[in-house]
Amino acid sequence: MQFFQENINRTNTYSVKWDRTKEVFKTDEQVLPMWVADMDFYPPEAVTRSISRRADHGIYGYTYIDEHVKKQIQEWVLRRQGWNIDADWIQFSHGVVPSIAKAVQALTEPGEKVLVQSPVYPPFFSMVKENNRELVNCPLQESGDTYRIDFTALEDALAGGVKMMLLCHPHNPVGRVWTKEELEQIGTLCVKYNVILVSDEIHGDLVFKPHKQIPAASLSPEISKQTITLIAPSKTFNLAGLQASAVITENEEFRKKIEKLDKKNGFFTLNTFGILAMEAAYEEGEAWLEELLVYLEENVQLVESFLKEELPHVKIFKPEATYLLWIDCRETGLSDTALNKKLLETGKLAMNPGTSFGEGGSGFMRMNIACPKETVQEGLERLKRALKDEHR
Repeated sequence: MQFFQENINRTNTYSVKWDRTKEVFKTDEQVLPMWVADMDFYPPEAVTRSISRRADHGIYGYTYIDEHVKKQIQEWVLRRQGWNIDADWIQFSHGVVPSIAKAVQALTEPGEKVLVQSPVYPPFFSMVKENNRELVNCPLQESGDTYRIDFTALEDALAGGVKMMLLCHPHNPVGRVWTKEELEQIGTLCVKYNVILVSDEIHGDLVFKPHKQIPAASLSPEISKQTITLIAPSKTFNLAGLQASAVITENEEFRKKIEKLDKKNGFFTLNTFGILAMEAAYEEGEAWLEELLVYLEENVQLVESFLKEELPHVKIFKPEATYLLWIDCRETGLSDTALNKKLLETGKLAMNPGTSFGEGGSGFMRMNIACPKETVQEGLERLKRALKDEHR
């Protein structure tokens, strides 16, 4: 566990989180960045070892993805999530966001409807709009201390000519892990109305007990053939900068259309180091991940305890997965603009404004706690400094 306690200086490494915060948040102040969804931890040693060995070789010519890499993905999802997939179902992409774009471009036409569920990861909106598809939003429903899907509204929307549904599972930012029953309802509706289900499961390895990640495509042959699953080692093992992810679908027609698009765009392989990192992480990173999950849960508990004692008018929706906390600041009475300004100017703290996640995000902030406890504690003290006297 000591492995995750080390404070690593990430400045001047082209880090979006640490080197672009001033630019993104339009501030000249030195603020603590707790926004971008990557971790301030070293990845498993097996990943570093594999990359270092290849770097030492010194020649970086064309590389390809061999069957052993696919085998590690197959064994990982079977071992961790009980999902048995064929190697032929696996295609590759530089990341989950490019994969969403691929699915939208390859399997829908301009003007067709694509459904999302806000509040949700901002690229869900932009990948629909930037590709000239019609965005249909079916917002999640706040229910006590959690979020639910309004299945009546969802069915009405899907029945209205929706071509594709983008599912965030586990959900970013609200932290829900959709249950088997919820997934079966979603999948059954997509089959009924012939809606392609694109399930972004990038946070699927970061699930806290007793919750369990169930791949949507694993529920039935009918749902599987309607589903495209997107996974990556990037969130799990802190490898986002290496740009390697997988697109998995049983549906041969979907695969052929995506492959045709890849050829059209000149995509044929991944970065050499991305391939090696993916392979090493899935083959040897499991023990590291188990320790990470314990550490992240401790960080969640640290935030819960602090807010209860020091800022009782600020609450979190306790996550069932991910290292991202959905923080409810509505009792401060501050507008979204004033809230963000207060955090930046008084707290010297940068978090993702809830409004960036669409409808339902007003009054919220998203905090990244994938960092040493010392950093989490510092972030909480800054949050207190900004909001302690703000209570309507």
